[in-house]
Amino acid sequence: MKAASPESFPDFDREVPKNGYAWWYVDALSDDGQRALTIIAFIGSVFSPYYAWARNRGAADPLDHCSLNVALYGNRINRWSMTERSREAVYRSARILRIGPNSLDWDGECLTFVIDETTAPFPSRIRGRVRIRPACLTGLEFKLDSEGLHLWRPIAPCSRVEVALTHPRWNWSGNAYWDSNTGARPLEDDFASWNWSRSSRIDGTTILYEGVCLPERTFSLALTVNPDGGVERFTPPDTAQLAATRWWRVARRTRADNGEAKVLATLEDTPFYTRSLLRSRLSGRKAIAVHESLSLDRFRRAWVRWLLPFRMPRAR
Repeated sequence: MKAASPESFPDFDREVPKNGYAWWYVDALSDDGQRALTIIAFIGSVFSPYYAWARNRGAADPLDHCSLNVALYGNRINRWSMTERSREAVYRSARILRIGPNSLDWDGECLTFVIDETTAPFPSRIRGRVRIRPACLTGLEFKLDSEGLHLWRPIAPCSRVEVALTHPRWNWSGNAYWDSNTGARPLEDDFASWNWSRSSRIDGTTILYEGVCLPERTFSLALTVNPDGGVERFTPPDTAQLAATRWWRVARRTRADNGEAKVLATLEDTPFYTRSLLRSRLSGRKAIAVHESLSLDRFRRAWVRWLLPFRMPRAR
């Protein structure tokens, strides 16, 4: 493994300012293409209605709004959990993060999630372990806005996953991706929307990330990370317009050769956010991508925030 980070990596105990956030994101696809998952650990949960309402009253403490979001897809299994917890339920060190009954533990070679959650709005269990084994750590960091208030770190784009859940009973392996975002202000204060995707192949992972900053600035990143840690930035290909989501009509788009891409599956269709699987070609090669579209214009609307507690309960 190429170790490109300081001893404090992955900085689970980093300082997060009032009204700010930090999250660590993992997604994974099974080798047979039939199963997928995402896990996101939040300090200052950016999509929390409770955090938004607290900010309306003044400077809010991100440690009072922490959660572990787990989403499972495939084989007739579709489960979602995102219970918010306060600082009394959180423990942090440089390499260990605990949120309620859940934990993340980085031992220098493997990131291990221990998960014990209840889904919403219909209660069921998600329990077990997920292990992420990076091929390398990039040490990269990118500014998403002109002031550097929002940072993105593609920590380990080329990784493997081992899934061993007891509830539901799920055991599989596949390719995985790991990154992190941090910010000193709420996302909706500085962004209107963004689109992101990652596609993996044997010789690397391609990442496309672009968005609209407020008031009228854009950012666009396109890079391929090799398993040995080599990084190549390239000019993004043509824009590919995708169909809006079926239920909430969230706009989504990506980049692809000749501006051609197809939605294989919509994994999440929410009022302000969508997650999809796409098929396209990038640099002349077939690509299967995990794709996300985010509308902060939608998230700012009061009616959206009043809907969220049904899927994002807060622990008492």
